[in-house]
Amino acid sequence: MDTKQIKISDYQYNLPDERIAKFPLAQRDHSKLLVYNKGEISEAHFFDLPSFLPQCSLMVYNNTRVIQARMHFRKETGALIEVFLMEPANPVDYERMFQAKSHCSWFCMIGNLKKWKGGALKCNFEISGQTFTLIAERREDGEQPFGKGTNYWVDFSWDNEQINFADILEAVGELPIPPYLNRKTEENDKISYQTIYSKIKGSVAAPTAGLHFTNEVLQAIKQRDIVEEEVTLHVGAGTFKPVKSESINGHEMHTEYIVVHRHTLENLLRFHCVAIAVGTTSVRTLESLYYMGVKLASNPEATEEMLHVTQWEPYEAERNGMFVNGISAEQAIYNVLDWLNRNGLEALHSSTQIIIAPGYQYKIVKILITNFHQPQSTLLLLVSAFVHGEWRKIYDYALAHNFRFLSYGDSSLLIP
Repeated sequence: MDTKQIKISDYQYNLPDERIAKFPLAQRDHSKLLVYNKGEISEAHFFDLPSFLPQCSLMVYNNTRVIQARMHFRKETGALIEVFLMEPANPVDYERMFQAKSHCSWFCMIGNLKKWKGGALKCNFEISGQTFTLIAERREDGEQPFGKGTNYWVDFSWDNEQINFADILEAVGELPIPPYLNRKTEENDKISYQTIYSKIKGSVAAPTAGLHFTNEVLQAIKQRDIVEEEVTLHVGAGTFKPVKSESINGHEMHTEYIVVHRHTLENLLRFHCVAIAVGTTSVRTLESLYYMGVKLASNPEATEEMLHVTQWEPYEAERNGMFVNGISAEQAIYNVLDWLNRNGLEALHSSTQIIIAPGYQYKIVKILITNFHQPQSTLLLLVSAFVHGEWRKIYDYALAHNFRFLSYGDSSLLIP
């Protein structure tokens, strides 16, 4: 199969607006669970999930936390400008970014751009009864706006070195819920649009497969001697980017930043690189690790930047069966762990643009927990590749049996 020539129109289905869950259920784990097990479909509730999982297995979550990335500034003319944080520019490290004092820079999407010809935008805000001023200035490169793709470089500064940028986002920012919900962010979204195990700030969209988990479900998983590991992939707004080209060859995947710790790699090796992935973001992280390990086989001294996985890399590499150059998943993960050891590092910080679509052969993920995705999306392509093309059977069942769709919707457990 020539993956690049896949027609996105083959991944269209009719999704009525009333099937899109606009709000979450009051109890997270009372959502419905579609179980696809080797071609057979059944129904349960998410609180039943642990009973379907193999004992003594490895489960991987994405621990990213959604930031209040949407900010509004009102010009003296009255025009409202929206500045949406997309990716750190300076400092580029997420942790350092949120600890920044007095100034920092981001690549941003800008709403009502035509009304912001230049000059500084100002926003007054309060923290602990004190009033501060946040200033946003769009950087120019000569006479041209300076940015990255459709995003613009914006410099932020504020008038108190005692508060950091994380404090400012809490005071000024708005949690960005998905655009297809067609409603404004509500106070309760600050809780419901975060997984209960979210820790590392950086995403502008939630890894929604994890929204169903409760402490009770996690406890039941532990009782089945399932080992839990966490990775970090900061989800960008590109996750909502529709495929507009006729074939997916014309679609550019967004870059996502990942962090994987040494103990996660050690546990992957302990479980022979067989994992249950919670969500498509965990999938992209785990499968990208394989290709990073392949790079290290031929270039052991590669830098973290050189380990970046490009969009079509999995499809262009020389293959020996399902593996590249005969390198098994275990050998690839061992290469990454060895690279950490040689460089005295506890964690890998790199990035990926991987696109997973029919024709892709999964290396590490053997079971997937995921929500129901938009028509003609790259996430639907990922699911199709995982279930060997049977996505329509699954989605037809979900539509016929009143499953709720998209971010706040129901879940599925896929065992191909």
